[in-house]
Order: sequence, then C-alpha cells, then structure tokens
Amino acid sequence: MALAIRLARGGAKKRPYYRIVVADSRAPRDGRFIEKLGTYNPLLAKDSPERVKLDADRISHWLSVGAQPSDRVLRFLDAAGIKERAARNNPKKAEPGEKAKERVEERAKRAADAEAAAAEAAAAPAEEAPVSEEAAEQAPADTADLAAEETVAEEAAAEASAGEEAPEEETPAEAVEAAEEASAGEEPVEGAAEDTAAEGAEKAEQPTAEAEGVSAEEPAEGSTEDAPAEGAEKAEQA
Repeated sequence: MALAIRLARGGAKKRPYYRIVVADSRAPRDGRFIEKLGTYNPLLAKDSPERVKLDADRISHWLSVGAQPSDRVLRFLDAAGIKERAARNNPKKAEPGEKAKERVEERAKRAADAEAAAAEAAAAPAEEAPVSEEAAEQAPADTADLAAEETVAEEAAAEASAGEEAPEEETPAEAVEAAEEASAGEEPVEGAAEDTAAEGAEKAEQPTAEAEGVSAEEPAEGSTEDAPAEGAEKAEQA
C-alpha cells in the first residue's frame, strides 16, 4: 500500500482549514486517513506560529516507512527543517498551450494585415484611388460634353465680339462709299434750302416794291403838297 502525507480540507465555505494526515494514496482527499500529523490554517498571518502545526516525530516515522509527502507538505517540512525540498525548474510551466499560441498568432496576423493596409493607403496618392468601371465610362462622356460646351461658348463670344467690332473696323473704301452716299443724300436738301432762300428774297423785295409804289403814288395824289398851299390861301382870304 502506497502511503502519502497530504492535506485534507475542512472548515466552512470560503473559510478553509486543513489537516495534515497520512493516508492511502488511493483514498479520496477528504476521505478516511490513517493518522493526523498536524494542521494548516491559511487564514492566519504567515508569521503566526499557529498557521502551521506539525508533529515532527510522527512525520519522521512515516517518512522512514516510505510515505511520500505532497509538494505543499514538503514545503512545510522544508521550512521546519524536517526534510529538504529540492528546487524545481520547469521552464515550460508558464508557456501557453497550443490553442493559446494559435490565438496569439491569429491576432498578430490580423494586426500585421491592418498595418500593411494602412501603410499602403497612406503611401498611395489620392489621384490613384481605384475607379469603378461605370465611373471610367462616364468620365470620357462628361469631358466630351464639357469640351463641346466650351467650344460653343467660345464661338458665341467670338461672333458677339466680331459683331461689335465690325462697324469700328471699316475699310477705307467702305468709309469713302459711306461719305459719298451721305453727300448724295444731302444735295437735295441743300437745293431745297437754296430755293427757299431765293423765294424769301423775292418776297422781301416785293414788299419794298409795294412800299416804294405807295410812296411814289402819294406825291402823285398831291395830298401832302397841296395842303400848305390851301392853308396859305385860306390865310389870305381871312
């Protein structure tokens, strides 16, 4: 029969209390045991003498007959100087399992992909952004429409400017023809003015002639000349 010196749990919920016992290694933890060898109260301070109590003589006896202490009991025995505990070195104790390693690798891969995408987006200029096929098809049509509208606007502006500048930019021959037409159109007006001037002169001469006739006729009538003679005769008669 394999013997073990180990802890047997007692106490209440969340208030543990342990007994140090020697029992069959096949028995349950809190089951039957052969002998009680001490107590362990984890609720007490580490420097308290009541925290760990050991029966050194009985423990030495059971160790001599082949009982194997558990790792926790061996720590107590080493601290009490009953049996030395060899140092253990387990470099793989803190190493994560296979599933944990896979999760870590997956996270690292996702982070690397995200960083690469961010670097590409920052390095690529804004003009080289991917353009969809529909946008690429619509772009030439839009540019053609804009070019046609610009040409129509330029032609309209050129026609307007030509229409405005045409009268100002007459050739010498056209200027001479325009002057001749203006003079030809004014000649009848000048002739009419001369006729009207001649008629006015004739009319002005007629009143003078009539006036002269009147003045000539008045002496003929003798009204003015006979008046002094008649007055003189009347004075003599009186």
